[in-house]
Amino acid sequence: MEFKDGLEGLATFIALHRAQLQTSAVPEYYWETLYNKLKHGTFDAGQVFGLSQIETEEQEEGDDDTLYKNPFCCWKALVTCPEGIKASDANHIYLVDHAWTFRPNQARNHLNTIPGLLERMCGLVGTSFDVNKKDETVENVMEQVWKYSQSYSIGNSELQAEDRLPIWYIMDEFGSHIQHSDEPSARVVPFFYLPEQATYSLLFPIVDLEESDEVTRDFVEGSASDVVSQAALLAPWSPVFEQKYLPYISLAQQEPSADYFLGSRVNETLPNPDVDLEELPKDRPIRTYAEYSFIRQFLTHPRFQIVENSNEADILWLSTHFKSYKELSEDSPGRRVNQFPFEHLLTVKDLLCIVARRANKGQPIDETSMKTKPSWLPTTFNLKTELAQFVAFYLAQKAKGMNNYWIVKPWNLARSLDTHITNNLDFILRLAVSGPKIAQRYIDRPVLFRRIELNLSVKFDVRYIILLRSVNPLRVYAYRRFWLRFANQPFELNHFDEYERHFTVMNYSPTDLHQMFCHDYIRYFEEQNPGQSWSVVEKRIFKMLKELFDTVVDGEPPSHLAESRQSRAMYAVDLMLQWTDDVLDDEAAGPCIEPQLLEVNWSPDCNRACDYYPEFFNDVFSVLFLDETEDKNVTLL
Repeated sequence: MEFKDGLEGLATFIALHRAQLQTSAVPEYYWETLYNKLKHGTFDAGQVFGLSQIETEEQEEGDDDTLYKNPFCCWKALVTCPEGIKASDANHIYLVDHAWTFRPNQARNHLNTIPGLLERMCGLVGTSFDVNKKDETVENVMEQVWKYSQSYSIGNSELQAEDRLPIWYIMDEFGSHIQHSDEPSARVVPFFYLPEQATYSLLFPIVDLEESDEVTRDFVEGSASDVVSQAALLAPWSPVFEQKYLPYISLAQQEPSADYFLGSRVNETLPNPDVDLEELPKDRPIRTYAEYSFIRQFLTHPRFQIVENSNEADILWLSTHFKSYKELSEDSPGRRVNQFPFEHLLTVKDLLCIVARRANKGQPIDETSMKTKPSWLPTTFNLKTELAQFVAFYLAQKAKGMNNYWIVKPWNLARSLDTHITNNLDFILRLAVSGPKIAQRYIDRPVLFRRIELNLSVKFDVRYIILLRSVNPLRVYAYRRFWLRFANQPFELNHFDEYERHFTVMNYSPTDLHQMFCHDYIRYFEEQNPGQSWSVVEKRIFKMLKELFDTVVDGEPPSHLAESRQSRAMYAVDLMLQWTDDVLDDEAAGPCIEPQLLEVNWSPDCNRACDYYPEFFNDVFSVLFLDETEDKNVTLL
């Protein structure tokens, strides 16, 4: 793509980039200058600005020690042109190049393989480059690099989820050493230039600057809702949070108001309780419209008939979200649908953790052991609403010398997308500004499975299918045939960017997908863990699931699941097993095995379920729509 010269070229540039420029709040009077600099590749910031290194040898008593401990803070960007710069002058917008663009799981490989990158990053972050200690040098850079990292996402709804994930970058030496100020003198924003398919940063002043004035920017612009959260986000560079706010932060987590559960989510209508519900037909097959191909293929029960037109159906099994429960109850009281109002309380990660915490029955955090309740929910913080508490919790654990490993997950993505494991607070806080996330304590004592064919002990997780028949009264079943997912590399508490060591979802990557029937797994499990009975472990799992569903139905929407007599639902619950020294029940004292809730998935992939057990959907539909449970492989929770 090339632009024409003159006004026509400018008009095309603006048409292509207007939305981006407006979203980034780049003043319109800069746009023509920006166009010309991009078209001609003009990088002229060096003619107006310069870097000055702060001398650190002469630190005096009372000086802010941050500058002397953090090499990031040892530089200043200054205006060097004698006439200064005016914020209203359309010429003063500048291109800043990017030294490195990456995704976190690529960083180690890039540093090891891209010629010159490791040495350049060592110089940029202020760590020594030692060619004879390359692994150690890479680790040092990966530890420090998050202080210099920024991210952007391409918000094109036509792209696959993988292509919309945050992209991380580090500006060149000039841009990377512009310091933070709560009252910045300039803004620096990323800009994706379509003709080159390349990203730059745009630097422009927001106040007038004289010669020798410092150029500063806001590192967490627009990311904090209050001064305490801002101080927490700035912890990688500044001690203000620890010095000023930390002593006053309570670790007790409070449930948000009912408004939070609506947020930006589309609110469903609720069923009309006065409508008389019609029973499903008994004198003919129940017509079933299913958007999910495996139901059309494997639902062979004679009581159900697959139809291609949703208007003819008695059962709507949808793969898209349904919201119109009031209209369904009034217009089609004989129909059923495979969803419940407000079920996003279970299936969206930040809400699930709030719901699950209700099972703690008001027990506070044990600030000696730093354990939270319920014990089956890994300690979890919402990095949007509980950021300061998270940083306080992290620092408290650090002070006690405890393991501080966290897995950071986006609220509403599956397949481990944009999910990262780290004990680096800088990294976590940068992730917090790249999109809504939760930080959850990483399970560092997982029960491992010995993969005989690899002679390795690996992580694994367990998936149970849950069938929700009704909310009031609560009738929820667990499908007793469960599924296993295995890592491909031995578990170790290091190299958290190695996917096949720390993650188990291999279905969507060109890698070894190890599969196993649950009855074979149980035999191996008990052989590999002498004294541990699977029946006892499963009893704890079912107890956990019952407690979870009790908490989500014990109240009114929008903070609780709503009853809908026309609704039935199937969810997949993913969990892991961990070793604990706590006493869990009357049957065992530690060390014993405890389930840990990971997530609840709506519309789960049932390909493997159907391959292993062709009667799977016959069982599911019998339980949900015929109320038949005998010999259907389910347990009432």
